[in-house]
Amino acid sequence: MTRRPWARRISVTAVSVAALAALAAPAEAAGTAPSTGSTTSAKVDYTTWQKDCQTVMDQALPYLKDRIAAAGPGEKQAIVFDIDNTTLETDFGFRYPQPANKPVLNVAKYAQEHGVSLFFVTARPGIIEDPTEWNLEYDGYDVSGLYVRGFFDLFKDVAAYKTAQRADIENKGYTIIANIGNSATDLSGGHAEKTFKLPDYDGQLS
Repeated sequence: MTRRPWARRISVTAVSVAALAALAAPAEAAGTAPSTGSTTSAKVDYTTWQKDCQTVMDQALPYLKDRIAAAGPGEKQAIVFDIDNTTLETDFGFRYPQPANKPVLNVAKYAQEHGVSLFFVTARPGIIEDPTEWNLEYDGYDVSGLYVRGFFDLFKDVAAYKTAQRADIENKGYTIIANIGNSATDLSGGHAEKTFKLPDYDGQLS
């Protein structure tokens, strides 16, 4: 992915901000008021969500430590992440920049500090690519690649779209040692050695 100048990526258009705000609409429509701090989603409280995310990451980290240590000569290791309610706290009070999901960020930081490339595959539309990438990097993620949906991707099955992006990462010479997301559409289709599913509480979280 070609790096953009910092000045360009930090410049967020009004259209992009409006599109980001729309991501929070489902939670607000269900009765969740916007907040400047951690709040609850429609039916899921923030503390429970964080505890459940930590439980999954407590399983992921030992695996990643062993797999990173066992990297073969010249192996380019990568982890693929979903974004909404995986790497960022999307449904728990909208503000920009959106805060990182800390249990996931901690695992991501360990990986990137040990030479693993981080790729982000999201169903977010391309119109908010720049503010999304800036948000991830602002929170501490090293973005090796960000895949967002172009116009024609909007008409494709989400799971098939995400699978194709992971295949593209592999075609660039990476071994995807883990795929982390909170929805079945994030994880189905293969092209990852191991998957870790964060809670979405039967679809209550986007």
